[in-house]
Amino acid sequence: MGTNEDHTEDRAAAELLRDAMDRATTELPAMADLVGPARAQGLRRRARVRVAIGGAVLAVTGLGLAGAFVLPGGDDKGATGSTGVIDVAAPPTSSGPPPPIHLEPSPGESSMADLPPAVRARQENFQNQAVGVLQQLLPPSVGTVQRVDLNVRHYQGTKDGKEFHIIFSVRPSEPGMAPQTCREIKGTVCSKATLPGGIRADAAVSPINNGNVTESRVWFRYGASDVSLTVYPHDASNTSAPVTAQQLLDVAKSSTFLDLVKAADRDPVEEMQRTVVGG
Repeated sequence: MGTNEDHTEDRAAAELLRDAMDRATTELPAMADLVGPARAQGLRRRARVRVAIGGAVLAVTGLGLAGAFVLPGGDDKGATGSTGVIDVAAPPTSSGPPPPIHLEPSPGESSMADLPPAVRARQENFQNQAVGVLQQLLPPSVGTVQRVDLNVRHYQGTKDGKEFHIIFSVRPSEPGMAPQTCREIKGTVCSKATLPGGIRADAAVSPINNGNVTESRVWFRYGASDVSLTVYPHDASNTSAPVTAQQLLDVAKSSTFLDLVKAADRDPVEEMQRTVVGG
């Protein structure tokens, strides 16, 4: 049975923990003005601070309480004579995807928010998986990859304040339509590769915006789907897409990328786009 001294020490540790956590979160900026991803980021920041402070205080108080019972080298002077700094390891960071980027649809345009809840949840789950794969496989020059909540095909890479729009599409192909091939016209430079399973892939770096910048794209047919991955330039700074055709072909060859494509081909997250022939 514990003594009164034991209970007093427990209460003191608990009060120390609460005080430290309250001080840490009180000093953070107010969150009343935050909305969307910024609000979510603020909430996560407060949670991380609470975990870090709580872990540190518990480690300190735990060591202090343990010292009353386990003394270094069996010498009771060691418990009070130590002046060493306690090294508290930081808690592991979250492995979840970054928050999505919100884009308002244009007039007459729908967004993922308009989808039935089950369909939307399924598309968001696919996007989150795609973010992890693209972040792993695209070169660091693309920056931090995030999903965009406008459409399941839309993503964005951000590096040094520059935003590079990304389209990753696995769309059921229209029956009878032959796969596109790359043509070196208007400054387009084509590359080709054979993916696992003998699949032919084309890649291109093409000038856009009057030839001031280039976009990079890879595409191929997988099963019953047309697959494409395109990285666009940052128009405001006239910065071309920070990825080469060969780098995109390397992404397409990756088993991790192809596993994601295979899943979307088996259970599509996009609708088939049909060609409309004018009369």
